[in-house]
Formats: sequence, structure tokens, C-alpha cells
Amino acid sequence: MLHEFVTSYRGAIIDRARLKLTARPRPPAQVQELDHGVTLFLTQLSDRLRSESAGTRSSSRAIGAGATQHGRDLMALGFTVSQVVHDYGDICQAITELAIEHRAVITTDEFRTLNGCLDTAIAEAVTEHARITAESRAHEEYERSGQLAHETRDLLNTALLAYHALKHGTVAINGSTGAVLGRSLMGLRDLVDSTLSDIRLGATTERRVRLPVARFLDDIRVGAQLHAESLGLTLALEPGDAAWAVTADPQILASAVTNLLNNAFKFTHPGGHVVLRARTPDDTRVCIEVEDQCGGIPDSVGDPFQPFSERRSHDRSGLGLGLSMARRAVTAHGGDIRVRNIPGTGCVFTIDLPLLRDAESASAGVDVERPTQTSSAP
Repeated sequence: MLHEFVTSYRGAIIDRARLKLTARPRPPAQVQELDHGVTLFLTQLSDRLRSESAGTRSSSRAIGAGATQHGRDLMALGFTVSQVVHDYGDICQAITELAIEHRAVITTDEFRTLNGCLDTAIAEAVTEHARITAESRAHEEYERSGQLAHETRDLLNTALLAYHALKHGTVAINGSTGAVLGRSLMGLRDLVDSTLSDIRLGATTERRVRLPVARFLDDIRVGAQLHAESLGLTLALEPGDAAWAVTADPQILASAVTNLLNNAFKFTHPGGHVVLRARTPDDTRVCIEVEDQCGGIPDSVGDPFQPFSERRSHDRSGLGLGLSMARRAVTAHGGDIRVRNIPGTGCVFTIDLPLLRDAESASAGVDVERPTQTSSAP
């Protein structure tokens, strides 16, 4: 009887499933998975098989309820839907393999019951996991929309106050009030550019072209220079070789570089220096770097590319989404983004992209585009 086998070899089944779990290359496995529902599933499976062997018709309600809780538990622990499915698949394989090794007889009805229980468990666990995931995403989008509206309102109010003060003629346009107006308008522009790029990424409406890196960075520098000067900073451009090119959506990539520059301007100390440069570590990659003088990233700060991460200074402005959006944009282009900390001095953010050779661009038939000032300015 299969129910007797499952009960007798319960420990061996769990051990075999654990071996499969830890040997799984992707997704990353964690032993806690077996402690959240799968052991309960074995108990419920054994009970179901025992009932049916005795001629008693049993319900799958208990297995469904246990699997629902399992999906909820794994979601709370941060596990993926793929891990939920793999958990039950590993258990099924472990039972089948051990039954063969020990020459345990599994009847057609028992095997049908086993598969039916697995189907129920997987369906209920995945459904619950997906439901909670959807609720979580909806809450995040709601929170993000609210913060975006709040940020926009604050910038608009500040700009309007500065405008009214200038309109009355009591202050000069080239004074501090004019600077406040300029910073508020640039902040609004940054929000709009970042939001549009984020929407474009989410909608997968990218338009890839051959993009000469030096020319691309020079276009970005024009607007960034004004931003740096308004904050009392200096910006230097090291564009690299004019022949270096990448395949990219100009608007999305410009948004990524602009976010890095805005981040550098925000945290660099007054009178400081920011460098925008391009370099090639080898003949297959091109790196776009933004080096600042922020003083370095404190050890208490976690992953700076996570949304709403801790700020590096007293400046709490912005939604904390710039670096996160930059990572999404670069990843969408088949690249990587990383940060190198220079304690006591600053840090270097690097966008690493595949270098496009002339022969590759010719064979791909991609156009050369010069990004417009509006899409690439910070």
C-alpha cells in the first residue's frame, strides 16, 4: 500500500526532497521550504491514500487548505511561484524514486490519487501566492502614485511661491529666489522624464538604435552642466573614443545616465566635482561612469539600487526611485550597473554595456541617432 510506504519512509522522502532542493541551480533554494507545508502535505497524502484504500471517498479540501497556507507562508518568506511548484515536484519525484528503489508496488489508482493530490496542492498554493503577489503590487503602485503626486505638488508649490515673489519685483531673478525657481522646475522635469522612461520600460516600447557614446554623453552634458552650476558644482566630461557605440533606446538610456548624474549632484558637497566619463575595460564592453564627491556611502546603507533606499545625506528629497529605474533601464539593454565606494571621498557608479562594432551595426541595419536635448537632459 502506498500510504504505508509514505508513512514508513517519511523521513527518507523528506531527505531525498531536500537533496533535490539544495541541488537546484535556479531558483535559489532554501531548506525552509520543506518546513512550510510539504511535510504537512505528506501527512495529508498518507491519510487520503489510507481512506481510499479502505473504500472511503475523501475530500481534497484538507490538502487544498494546507497548500493555500503553504503558498501564503512562502510568499511571506519571499519565495517565488517557481519555488512553490518545485517543492511539490521534488516530493513527487522523491516518492517515485524511493518506491522504485524499494520495489514498492504502486497501483494505478494510487498513482492517480498521488497525481490528483499534487495537482490540487500546486494549484491552491500557486493561486494563493499569486493573489498575495497581486495585492502587494497593487499596494506598491498605489503608494508610489501617492508619493509621486505628493512630490509633484511640493515642487509646484515651491515654484509658484518663487514665481510670485519674482513677479512682485521685490527680488532679483539672478538671486536665491530665482535659483529656487530653477531647482523646482528642474525637479519637475526630472520627475516627468523618469516617469516616462519607467512607463516606456514597463510597456516594452523600446526603440533601439546605434548610439555613438561620445556624442550621446555630450548631449547629456549640455543640460547637466547647467544643473551642476546652479548647485555650485563643476562637471567634467571624458567622452572617450568617438568610434565607441552601443545599441540602445536613447530616451531610456539617457534617463539612466541622468538619474546617476542627479544622484551625484544631490550628494556631492558644495564646491565639489562630478565626472561623466566613458571607458572600455576590453574590446567587448563600454563603461559609462559617474564619479562624485559625496564623501562615500555609509556602511549602514544597503543596496542603493533598491527603491526608497536610505539616502546618503540629510537631503531626503526625491522618491528614491532614480537608481532603481537606472538599474531597470540598464538591465533591459543587456548591461549591468554597479557602484564602487571610495570611503572619505565619494563613489563611482558604472553602467556596463556591450560595445557595438561597426560591422555588427552594419549587419543589424540599425540607424545612428543623436538624442534630443529634452530626452537626455537631467
